[in-house]
Amino acid sequence: MYASSKSHQTYTDWDDAHTDHTSTRLRPAPAGLAESEDDWRGRLHHETPGGPLLAHNTMVEAVTSGGPLHLMHTTTALDAIRASGRLYVSSGCLVAALYCAPLIPEPPGLRPHNLGSYLLETKRHTRTLVLEVTPHTRAPAKGIDYLRLGRVHLRTYQRHQGFLTEAENTRLRRTVMARIRAAAPFLDLLLANATGKRTPAVPFTDRLAATVPHFPFLGYLYFEVLSEYLMLHSTARETKRYAEAGELNNRLYKRLAHHAVEGMDQLFDLSRFHPGHDRLTKLIGAIEPALAAGAAAYTRDRLSHLFAAIALEPSQDVGAFIFQAADFERLTAFAPSLLGQAVFREMRILDRYPQLYLAFEQAKALEAWDYWNHEAIATPFNGFLPKGEIGINPAHPYATHRTWVAETCERGLLHPVEELEVTPVPRLAELHMTAMRRDGKGRAAGPVRPAVPAPGPTAHRHPKGT
Repeated sequence: MYASSKSHQTYTDWDDAHTDHTSTRLRPAPAGLAESEDDWRGRLHHETPGGPLLAHNTMVEAVTSGGPLHLMHTTTALDAIRASGRLYVSSGCLVAALYCAPLIPEPPGLRPHNLGSYLLETKRHTRTLVLEVTPHTRAPAKGIDYLRLGRVHLRTYQRHQGFLTEAENTRLRRTVMARIRAAAPFLDLLLANATGKRTPAVPFTDRLAATVPHFPFLGYLYFEVLSEYLMLHSTARETKRYAEAGELNNRLYKRLAHHAVEGMDQLFDLSRFHPGHDRLTKLIGAIEPALAAGAAAYTRDRLSHLFAAIALEPSQDVGAFIFQAADFERLTAFAPSLLGQAVFREMRILDRYPQLYLAFEQAKALEAWDYWNHEAIATPFNGFLPKGEIGINPAHPYATHRTWVAETCERGLLHPVEELEVTPVPRLAELHMTAMRRDGKGRAAGPVRPAVPAPGPTAHRHPKGT
């Protein structure tokens, strides 16, 4: 397996997109960074209250045990699942897995991880399935980090751009470059900060907020950095209670998202997440007052480092690269991960994307399943933070599955009530079944299109307010 150079590169891209908080392995990084991945790992693991949970938590321990795992999945399509006997997987942060949350077997019933209890409280229009997955082999503690999938996105586009019309392809590239040029002054500022040339935290945060609408990927990075800050630094009673159970506190970042963006419960779209400094301070203060003062400086330091480490090829020098001078071909060679993230997000708002969805996303799914099977991963999980987002690899050759419809008792525990004859299958569900935006009854309601920077000279200007 992975004998050819092309296959080896595919494996390397997927391996780079997985994080193992129990390992000392360091990924290659561009030169010139003021802090290394190892520096940040030591800081996060050993200098924060929640740091020990990165490597030692109930989910990772269950994944690496080799024994049966119990997971919960919420669905609006129980009748279709029952009729077809199949469970299709979806794209998203877990790429090509059935999105679930862990369950912990206890004598009275199956106790949901705090992410699962949140889903049960907020997705009242859904039914809950309990899935028992037996991998029959130990898995590594590698979790997928969707922020590092840029090279995969770019390679998929390059291999399958024949599905696009010439006009679509031209428009896609033009829009991607307009976004990058509009954001370039701030992207270069991020690189400078990553080399240690620190911008004061207040103007940095305001410039970040102003740039996200031009370059939506920064909204995802911004949100994940703040989620990390909250989950690892919180000392609230609620957080301590979850920590005693071996869990990071998911409610912190859920509150952040829903308070920051109106309607986030219907459209969880992080391209809309861009609070400026004053707004950020108020948001964090409302969640945990003691953390408000340090949020902006943490965002500056952590986001700048992650951006530089993710965006540029390891062969590059962070202090020498300039986004303001780059064209599509130069970015393909020297910043393919960043370009891939931009292409991926622009692709999703093409008029024909509902027809193109399976062509592009199923191609990534096949690679993901191949990588997971090579690594004996039956239950991939979100690895930027092991927050409890875990899935089922439907293509694992040895794993066995059982599925039940479950009911929730007054104590919040799940109880299987009806076993279903269903099997996870290696195929992505149709797009309309997986859309993140839903109405009050759980029906898909369609995408939202971010504003596109004006073409021509205005695309080179600094973002408004910077």
